[in-house]
Amino acid sequence: MKQFLIDLSGQRRYWVALVLIGIALEAAALYYQYALDEWPCVLCIHVRIWVIAFILLGIVAFFSTQSRLATRSAHALNTLIMAGLVERSWRVLAVERGWIFGDCEMDLGMPAWFALDKWIPSLFEVQTSCGYTPLLLFSITMAEVLLVFSALLLIMSAALFFASWHD
Repeated sequence: MKQFLIDLSGQRRYWVALVLIGIALEAAALYYQYALDEWPCVLCIHVRIWVIAFILLGIVAFFSTQSRLATRSAHALNTLIMAGLVERSWRVLAVERGWIFGDCEMDLGMPAWFALDKWIPSLFEVQTSCGYTPLLLFSITMAEVLLVFSALLLIMSAALFFASWHD
C-alpha cells in the first residue's frame, strides 16, 4: 500500500480523478438545485467553493507533475483545501442536526473583490437558510454523505502528501 501511494502521489491520474470527482460533486449539487428545486444555503455554497478550489488545483497540478516541489506543494495545498471542505461539511451536518445554531445567513460573506455570488449567481447565490439537506438513499441525508466523503478525500490527500516525500 505504501508503494502504491508513493507511486500515485507523482502521477497525473490522481489529479484527473480529483477533477472528475469535483465535477461530479458540482453536477450533483446543480442537479439538486435546478432539477429537484433543493435550493442551496450559505454553507452549501461554501462547500461548492471548496470543491471548485480542488478542481482548479487539480487542473494546475496535472500540468505540474514534472517538478517535485510543485507536486509536493500541490499535495500540501490540496490537504488544506480538503480540511476546509471537511470543516464546512461538518458545519452543514451540525446545523442540520441542531448541534450548533446561528451559523447561517443569507449573505455569502465574501469580500467585494471576491464576489462569486455576483459573478456567477447560478452557481454561488445563496437561496435559502440552513437547516435541511435532502434525503438520498436509505434516509441518509446529503450532509451525512458529504461529511463522510469529504473526510475520505482528506485522508487520501494527506496520505498522498506524506507519500510525496518518499522517493
